[in-house]
Amino acid sequence: MFDHAAAYSPAPRRFGRADLQVHTAFGDGMEDARTIFERVEVMGELDVIAVTDHDDVRGAFEAREVHARAPYHFDFITGVEVTTQHGHLLALWVEEPVRSFRPLEETVAAIHRQGGLAIVPHPFSLLTRSVGRRTLERVLAIADPAAHPDGIEVANPTSAGWDTGIRAVDANRAHWGLAETGGSDAHFTEAVGGAYTLFPGRTADDVRQAILDRTTAGRRGLGVSLRQIGAGRIVLQQVRGLSVTPKKVLGPPIGRAAARFGQRVRGWR
Repeated sequence: MFDHAAAYSPAPRRFGRADLQVHTAFGDGMEDARTIFERVEVMGELDVIAVTDHDDVRGAFEAREVHARAPYHFDFITGVEVTTQHGHLLALWVEEPVRSFRPLEETVAAIHRQGGLAIVPHPFSLLTRSVGRRTLERVLAIADPAAHPDGIEVANPTSAGWDTGIRAVDANRAHWGLAETGGSDAHFTEAVGGAYTLFPGRTADDVRQAILDRTTAGRRGLGVSLRQIGAGRIVLQQVRGLSVTPKKVLGPPIGRAAARFGQRVRGWR
């Protein structure tokens, strides 16, 4: 079990911090991987970071190349936020694309077949595509453990996750026993680290083992205000999401239609 007291001890840190959900400009984020990594390096608060752009693992591969070219003092995890038929799902430590719009249990099993781990982000949220409690319980009741997610996100500072943390913690500890994680769901550099996963150790291998051992904990950071980000950047990010994500999920024709809509929105400003 996670040692909550030791995690906040004034002694030298025994627990690392990993942000397991970060979005880059390869997808619908606003900054590229290098800009994000430079800030993470300067801030010095994270030991591990995962790039999880929507429905396209190539953003993580691109980010890994950036990470490999510099002597950063934090580890990197490849990932993708997959849209399933039942809500979003984080696929971590994946090296191949994961098909979108498949049933949750099939998507989890596909992630496991390539050696990855599956985390349910912002569970139960009504504000974005999220796995509901009934679906999660159905999947966890499947006899084959390969269909079971490895973890559940209980700390997410965005509007998608503000109403899910306490309910997810209570249900998980009472019934499911999944690893508990945290991720910023950052689409702006300033927001990276706004939530994180505490784990014994300091490396990507350590956090992976901690998820498997169920010795992680999700934590909220100080966060960043909307004023700090700026209303204009928030609007542009929303437009970017309308332009980029549908193209990756549904294909070029839908993407082009979404891009035209995004151009109209920009013209209204």
